[in-house]
Amino acid sequence: MKERVLGRQGLRVSALGLGTMGMTMAYGDADPDGGIATIRRAHELGVTLFDTAELYGGGTGSNEQLLGRAVQGFRDEVVLASKFGFDLAKDPYGGTALDSRPERIREVAENSLRYLRTDHLDLLYQHRVDPAVPIEEVAGAVGELIQAGKVRYFGLSEAGPDTIRRAHAVQPVSVLQTEYSIFERQVEAEVLPVVRELGIGFVAYSPLGRGFLTADVRPASEYPASDMRSFDDRWQPGNYEANVAAVARLKELAESKGITVAQVALGWLLTQGEDIVPIFGTRKVTRLEENLAAAEANLTPADLETIREILPTGSHGSRYLAAHLPDWSRS
Repeated sequence: MKERVLGRQGLRVSALGLGTMGMTMAYGDADPDGGIATIRRAHELGVTLFDTAELYGGGTGSNEQLLGRAVQGFRDEVVLASKFGFDLAKDPYGGTALDSRPERIREVAENSLRYLRTDHLDLLYQHRVDPAVPIEEVAGAVGELIQAGKVRYFGLSEAGPDTIRRAHAVQPVSVLQTEYSIFERQVEAEVLPVVRELGIGFVAYSPLGRGFLTADVRPASEYPASDMRSFDDRWQPGNYEANVAAVARLKELAESKGITVAQVALGWLLTQGEDIVPIFGTRKVTRLEENLAAAEANLTPADLETIREILPTGSHGSRYLAAHLPDWSRS
């Protein structure tokens, strides 16, 4: 697995990373055994970036604990990224109650260290911007953790251009994590230019459109209520059919190259810049291996133009319910 550098502070990671959210939430029942097997296989195949968050355990630490168990034996060979930013006592899984007060940041960081069985977090993100707490205070609190050796790099998630600039002026931001894929392209207009100006790396989450850019896609009504695809706008009637038609055209392109739609989607992101690292989620070793093969997809300029013709501005339907959209992306 080739490596890429995120930011100007020296964070080096594999070109593709693995997100662990779906191992404990959002995509049906938890599957810790499958998750641990997938994480360990990912390490064997050269993945070094593993992404978790306090939110993914609903305040119980279950997701971070799963990742911590999985990486025992090779912890020093990987980059562990976690996130703070919610009041999970008010909303354990919805992610609507924000809390980035400095004392809360320190509390979450200590919990993450314990759950992950480590003495430092390689990367600590603010999960969502908290309008009640100045971003300068957030950056300062993470900077103190960095000075104490408990955190190595500072990241933001779903932050807009002004917030990124203000945070970076207090404590250098190494990484911005935001949704980006063939399906979701809003960051291209203003966010990517700012992070590139400031020398900040970009981690693209949901690079497979929350599973729409894979082989297993069904209408919203066929998913259980615990699965976010049951209420995701892109799976709703009308949008679903339009997106299925677009994926069918992407499949024609993929088959002409002897690869899968998922490999096209990940390969597309890898062509968007050496400063971009996609992180996908899966519980299955077979899917993991398929996705990692995208590093050798070799998309041509003509292929990239075909993709733009199929989905010139992204998918049909919003990526989140209105309450979950960050301010910068609501326009």
